[in-house]
Amino acid sequence: MSDPLDPRRPPDLVLASVRHPGEEICFDVHLRAGAVSAIIPSRPGSGALPAATRVVDLEGRYAVPGLWDEHVHMTQWALASNRLDLSGAGSAREAAAVVGAHIAGAGSGAGAPGPVQTLVGVGFRDAIWHDLPSLDLLDGVTRGRPTALISHDLHCVWLNSAAAQQYGMPVDAGGLLREEPAFALTRELGQLPDAVVDPWVRQAGQAAAARGVVGIVDFEMTWNRDAWLRRISSGFAALRVEAGVYPQDLDRAVAEGLRTGLAVAGSGGLLSVGPLKVLIDGSLNTRTAYCIDPYPNGGHGLLTVSEAELLALLVRARQAGFVPAVHAIGDAANQVALDAFEAAGIAGRVEHAQFVRSEDFARFGRLGVTASVQPAHALDDRDAAEANWPGRTDRSFPLRSLLAAGATLALGSDAPVAPLDPWIAMSAATARARLDGREPWHAEQALTRREALTASTRGRGRLRVGDPADIAVLDGDPLTVSDTEFAAMPVAATLVAGRFTYGG
Repeated sequence: MSDPLDPRRPPDLVLASVRHPGEEICFDVHLRAGAVSAIIPSRPGSGALPAATRVVDLEGRYAVPGLWDEHVHMTQWALASNRLDLSGAGSAREAAAVVGAHIAGAGSGAGAPGPVQTLVGVGFRDAIWHDLPSLDLLDGVTRGRPTALISHDLHCVWLNSAAAQQYGMPVDAGGLLREEPAFALTRELGQLPDAVVDPWVRQAGQAAAARGVVGIVDFEMTWNRDAWLRRISSGFAALRVEAGVYPQDLDRAVAEGLRTGLAVAGSGGLLSVGPLKVLIDGSLNTRTAYCIDPYPNGGHGLLTVSEAELLALLVRARQAGFVPAVHAIGDAANQVALDAFEAAGIAGRVEHAQFVRSEDFARFGRLGVTASVQPAHALDDRDAAEANWPGRTDRSFPLRSLLAAGATLALGSDAPVAPLDPWIAMSAATARARLDGREPWHAEQALTRREALTASTRGRGRLRVGDPADIAVLDGDPLTVSDTEFAAMPVAATLVAGRFTYGG
């Protein structure tokens, strides 16, 4: 295939009459060889351009560096849009009723020839339910059809008896799988034909480009490089992708000469190797995030990787050229992660950092550990946080405290846990509220819009000469529009390496 990012390809491009956020003066952005080659004040007809140069008049719109979503499960996000949505269920009984209505409308399929297709639902939040999931409840509405319901945080799966038998998953009366068994089943449920999944991923990439996204860090729980090479060779060109690696694949990655940041041959510059992802605790929704103080119903959550094992992994990562990305949600897990970074003598990332000891804020900056955070989770989980971490939520989702203590923030969605839309993430980070009548939750932890933009553009904040020509063009000034418009920011165009991936 032709290289979609080949810097030798003509023509050069000028984005004429655009503005920096917060400024009135218009300028022209010259793009050449996939980079920003010049930014000059707009003066129509004031200079000769090469004959092949294309000029696009953007009529005073606002240009910002293209947006990154720093934490995505891309296949799961693509699958979620084609699964039964349970996010609106306020109780276990409501979720079961949604499942029952769907099966009644579609027919159970129990008498059909051939294997019965498993019904997969997504997005339930049992941490705030007043009742509990149970095997009997789900069996009562599913008419024998295998059914697996995946929680919004991906750390829990609710099964009926038919699915438990079909997949060989032992469950108790609650019907719940948590942590690694849940992950294993989720991976198996995602084993659909490439011809089905890849078009869904392409659609998801196009939708992300329409929101100004130029790149994602994909933490899909699989050997991800080959899947992305296949998709790119088949025409996927909407985004840059950094494909994460998990510990079970580290030996293979090292043997194949991979390391974080390495461009993958044959991808036209779109694919590179991402971080080494290590999960060391669970989640708030499942009450498995590892915490110093016990949960109201008992237990401290789970430390799923021992401190010694984590240190060994980080040392191995340092030796192999991998940047570690350590999943840590509870305050005890964040302490363990930071201790390991310090002992291993390596910088990296903590994914989530939802609950952090005050004395650990400054350690992020001192150790060079980026806080890869998902601000929309703060609004999704505020009730669960108040229920499980009562009296301590001033250090829950502590974006301002981390930034003020010298940490670098990187914003993401954890899609499908939250939508792959950086404007939703930035709105949550800056307003700490939704348009639902509720007061902002811990408004003292809010970011400014400029800070949120910087954390969504890999520290770039504004266009500069020499930067990659990864650009989002906006219909409004992101620093001054209303909160409502900011959350749904209209994007006019998106470019990756000077090539339009949306608009244009």
